[in-house]
Amino acid sequence: MADLGSGLVKRILVIGAAGMIGRKLVARLAAQGGAELIQHDVVPFEGASAVSDLSTPGEAEKLIAARPELIFHLAAVVSGEAEADFEKGYRVNLDGTRQLFEAIRLAGEGYRPKVVFTSSIAVFGAPFPDAIGDEFLNAPLTSYGTQKAIGELLLSDYSRRGFFDGIGIRLPTICVRPGKPNKAASGFFSGILREPLAGQEAVLPVPETVRHWFASPRAAIGFLLHAAALDTRRLGDRRNLSMPGLSATVGEQIEALRGVAGEKAARLIRREPDPAIMRIVEGWPRNFDARRALELGFRADASFDDIIRFHLEDEAQKKSASPLPARA
Repeated sequence: MADLGSGLVKRILVIGAAGMIGRKLVARLAAQGGAELIQHDVVPFEGASAVSDLSTPGEAEKLIAARPELIFHLAAVVSGEAEADFEKGYRVNLDGTRQLFEAIRLAGEGYRPKVVFTSSIAVFGAPFPDAIGDEFLNAPLTSYGTQKAIGELLLSDYSRRGFFDGIGIRLPTICVRPGKPNKAASGFFSGILREPLAGQEAVLPVPETVRHWFASPRAAIGFLLHAAALDTRRLGDRRNLSMPGLSATVGEQIEALRGVAGEKAARLIRREPDPAIMRIVEGWPRNFDARRALELGFRADASFDDIIRFHLEDEAQKKSASPLPARA
């Protein structure tokens, strides 16, 4: 069990630290203090401890040489990119994960870290019940979902064998994602809110009737920290959990935008159907009954209005923290 507040965790490794969730997680961990942070990603970034491709033989061994007691594995090729580039998706999402797990296994006696693995609701595939419960079958319909499902199975088996203490959390689609759009097929869910809030036009590639499962970045960080501190004896052999969230249609998203930012913002959304995106989205989950995660203490956002307000607050805080430009 990883106790983040007792000093038992002296080193924390964050793989995927340059991503949006990684940066926010590192900031929270740094604010808590008490542990050395080892930050890794495949791209150079401020604060990096190591920059490398996790799927390259030998790289995972370097990362765990300091024997971190807690490892957050956040790194992944996102859904749209994994679908477009089959080889890259499997190399990063599957081979990288296996390299990490194997490096831990082979590190020697006495090393059994806590591993928090970010999975995805993409491990599920249609047809769906009204709400996906904890007993629903994993049957992904995308390469990304397949890669995450395999990662979940590996995490369960390596944990069962005692090589590490793992917990996998299936994140909802994170919304509103700040910054520039990534290659995730789900990116428009954030774009139709983020861009209008900044006074910019956004493209909506699917009908407003599309329903999906969401959580804010704040909720996602809460999930990760709670998973890290959770006594995994409460999980038994079922190491992977669907996180709680909010089920909303695109139309309900737009209504929340209208309620928070007004009609002017809502009018900045341009409807432009994209058959490729629509095909991917049709195979995604829409609603969950995340009873098991709720019983274990994981908590979701209260409303979509809150998700939008959290984004505005975080962006305002970021701007206020930015250094002022030098005077001429």
